[in-house]
Formats: sequence, structure tokens, C-alpha cells
Amino acid sequence: MDEKIKQYIEKQKPKERQLIEEARKLIYETIPECDEFFQWGVLCYSKGKIYIAAMKDRIHVGFSIIGLSKEEVKIFEGSGKTARHIKIFSVNQLEEKNIAEYVEMVNKKAGIPS
Repeated sequence: MDEKIKQYIEKQKPKERQLIEEARKLIYETIPECDEFFQWGVLCYSKGKIYIAAMKDRIHVGFSIIGLSKEEVKIFEGSGKTARHIKIFSVNQLEEKNIAEYVEMVNKKAGIPS
């Protein structure tokens, strides 16, 4: 694991650290060959198409929306022009909100944000 990634995870509060670790695990289970790097102040995957960001009381799992249909973009929260997110407050929400399905979709269909 990259030192910046390790430091980012370690500095989070226990709840957010657990959410990040579970989200990372889910991403690697869904895309075993994906890359992981630290950019834009967050953890990035799949050449930047997917990210994990720690917030005050939750994490955001973010996705590139470049190349997705309007219906697919509506799945996500936010108003970004190139990326949107889903708020995760508990480990159970990673499964409840179909995060693995979105990781797979974005990995296959979305473009890489610049």
C-alpha cells in the first residue's frame, strides 16, 4: 500500500476508517486488477473512475459519470459535471446501495476524468 494511502486511512476516525477499509475491499473484490492511488486528496481506483473520500460522519464513494446515460447518472448524488457520489454512513449500506454493481458499471462504461 502506498504511504500516502496508508496515512490517509490511518488519520480517519474509527468509523470512517472501517468504512474506507470495507469499501476498498469491495472495490478489489469487484475489480481485482484495479489500480489504487492517491489523487485530488482522496483514494482513487480504476484510473480515477472511482474514488473514496472520508467526510465528517461518513464516506463518499464517488464515480466518474463521463459517458454514462442520463438514467445512470441519476443513480448518484451531487451535481458534479464529471463525477458524482453515494454517501455511506454504515458498512451495511455498501451492500444495500449496490455499490459493487456501480463499481462494475463505471469501470466498464465511464471515461476517465481529467
